[in-house]
This record gives sequence, structure tokens and C-alpha cells, in this order.
Amino acid sequence: MDKVFEQTSSVMLRAGRPDDALKCGTILYQGLRAIAEQHGFKPDFPSAEFGAGMLTELLAHPTVYSVVAETEDGRVIGSNFLWEGDIIAGIGPTSVDPATQNKSVGRRLMEHVLQRAHEKRCAGVRLVQAAHNSRSLSLYTKLGFDVREPLAELQGQPLGLTIPGRTVRPATEADLAACNRLCYRIHGHDRAGELNGAVGRGTATLVECDGRVSGYASEIGFFGHTVGENNEDLKALIGAAPALNGLGFYVPMRNADLFRWCLKHGLRVSQTATLMSLGLYNEPAGPFLPSALY
Repeated sequence: MDKVFEQTSSVMLRAGRPDDALKCGTILYQGLRAIAEQHGFKPDFPSAEFGAGMLTELLAHPTVYSVVAETEDGRVIGSNFLWEGDIIAGIGPTSVDPATQNKSVGRRLMEHVLQRAHEKRCAGVRLVQAAHNSRSLSLYTKLGFDVREPLAELQGQPLGLTIPGRTVRPATEADLAACNRLCYRIHGHDRAGELNGAVGRGTATLVECDGRVSGYASEIGFFGHTVGENNEDLKALIGAAPALNGLGFYVPMRNADLFRWCLKHGLRVSQTATLMSLGLYNEPAGPFLPSALY
């Protein structure tokens, strides 16, 4: 029997389940496409099948909390996800059926996961918002989120570059402690759960300078995050990435040196986004690349 969280006369919020993947993935694709095309952008996700595949993984993920919105007659009209494997929780992807937008379904989905984060005693909650979506920007601000960082989503081919004085190699379990300490120095918290998963998948890399770990990336891609002691570390990690996820990766635009370097090496801006936070947030003490979550 489905676990029902909340119900009004027309919409019910319930726990997500594996067989929601296709319906929710289709809504995710259609919703993002509709908003993107209104502003002349290509959607982040290439197809409904891609969205369904991604949500299949999320609905089965042990540290990702899911909530689905459903009408009285059982029609799925939206979903939301809270990544709660670390001290800072990430929200997304959030989607609502275009036919039912502007009916407060998105607000209810957001309020629900924020209540969940409060109950789980998360130190903070963050998300990345598409800059062209003025409605979501307004909603998230009303719900208490603060704008923290303007981001550029970059796409392109692998650069195949090396940076003098830097060595990039795969990260292993033996490197986790050093990488987590570095993340803590930059952000005031680590992302140990995410990093451990990336090491297990084989996507995590690190950069060494003078024999020490000076930066790492869980992945140079849409769902990967990166930190480094300075921009040369981030350039080394980006330059050595064997593939650049087709969805792109985010660069903080205030880091003009790194942003300019990426553009000079042929990467292009596909769209812009906004990093937003609620709760604990420290101004980063070094360069970083956020994921699609934060």
C-alpha cells in the first residue's frame, strides 16, 4: 500500500515507487522542455526515456527521498527528490506536468521535501535553479532560499590538456580522507557520501601538487562536484576529464579566470543557472564546481 503523506480535495502526495519512473521521467522532460523552449533554450534532458532512466536510479537510491504528486483519479502530475546522504541536502529534479502548472503543485512538492529536511535535521538545503525560469526563482525565494552564486552551464568536447606541476589520477578509497578534508576547508562541510559513491562508480579523480592532494572531482559533469586549492587544480581536473557529460557542467561565473579559461579552450555556454541555499552556507574559501544539486 502506498504511503500517503498529504492529501487535499484534488491532489495527493505519496512516496515514490519504482513504477513511477516512466511517468515522472516523461513529466520531467516535458516540463523542462516547455519552460526552456519558451525562452529559446534547449532542454537539459534529451528525451523522456533519458528522464525515466535517471529517475529509475533515483527511485531506487537508498539516500534519495522521493515524493510524487497524484490526482484523485490516480494520474501522476509531478515529483520531487531530496538527496540526504550528507550533512547538506540537495533538492532536485523538481517537475510538474505542464498542464497543471500554476496550481501550487510545485510549491507543495517543495514544502514537503523542506519539511523532510527539517525532520532529518539537515544543516542546510541547496539547489541549482535554471536562471530563465523566473517562476521557480520567485517560489524558492519565497520559501526562504537565498541566491548564492551565478553559474554558467558549459558543454563541449574533452580538452585533453595537462597543467604544469599537476598530476591527475583516479581517486581511491585510500584518498577519501584527504579529499574530505579539502572539501571541508573549502566549504565548511564535506560531501563524503557523494564522493564515496563516485569512487565506487569509478568516476572520481584527484589532482596532486608537490606530492599532496590539492583537488578532486566526483565527476566533471552535471551531477559531479569539484573543489581545489586554486584554479590550476580545477583546470587540471577539467583538462584531464576523459569525457564531458553531454548535459554539461557548472562553473561559477564570479570565478572569471576559470570561466575565461574554459571559454578560450572551446567550451560553450548552453545556459545560466543560480545556486541557492537555505540554512548553513559558508562563502567558499577556494575554487569549486557545483553539481546540479549544489
